[in-house]
Amino acid sequence: MYKKVLYHGSKHIIDKPQYGIGNPKNDYGLAFYCTEFIELAKEWAVDEENGGYANCYEIDMSNLDILNLGNGNYNILNWLAILLENRTFRMNIDSLNMRDYILTEFLPEYNGMDIIKGYRADDSYFSFANAFLNNSISLEKLAKVMKLGELGEQYAIKSSKAFERIVYKGAFAAKQEEYFPRKKYRDSKARDFFAAEKDTVAEGVYMIDVFRQQWRDGDERIQRIIY
Repeated sequence: MYKKVLYHGSKHIIDKPQYGIGNPKNDYGLAFYCTEFIELAKEWAVDEENGGYANCYEIDMSNLDILNLGNGNYNILNWLAILLENRTFRMNIDSLNMRDYILTEFLPEYNGMDIIKGYRADDSYFSFANAFLNNSISLEKLAKVMKLGELGEQYAIKSSKAFERIVYKGAFAAKQEEYFPRKKYRDSKARDFFAAEKDTVAEGVYMIDVFRQQWRDGDERIQRIIY
């Protein structure tokens, strides 16, 4: 039996997460989103006006189908494709064709998974992904800021089978006056890191290049950029 402790940041105490409840427009679709780190969950729980809770759970991960986007079998364009299918991006007309190409060539099979583990697209990181899709930044820069920007990975619990494994262990208060400044600092730090890297890639691969050169999933050029 392989058990993992996870935390969910919320305005409320949630002692029994409900399957099928939530916002389907989140990163990996309809799911219950958690993190391994209590301090990060507390940041996610608060906003400018209110505090919240880091709800704690234990989940038996044995024999669950888990898609781990960071294990080396996937690349940043796989992550981006899942985001494109679930989140709403601001794109110009030219970018819409490129969006369809990313979905066709890089979207992994994920809807049948019990759990998805991968990057969390907080406000700043979502804007970086949007910038790449609109040819404002290179793939090299996107990969670097995602890897080094202290983003924090999340677990998206998706299936009824996985929900049945969730055992509530308690909740820890997150004070607004303590954790909202931390949340703002993390976002500000990511944007500062992004700005500092803007001139380090003189010539890079942009979304238009991936589209025109017909890159495919597993292309060794992607692996060279990321690793």
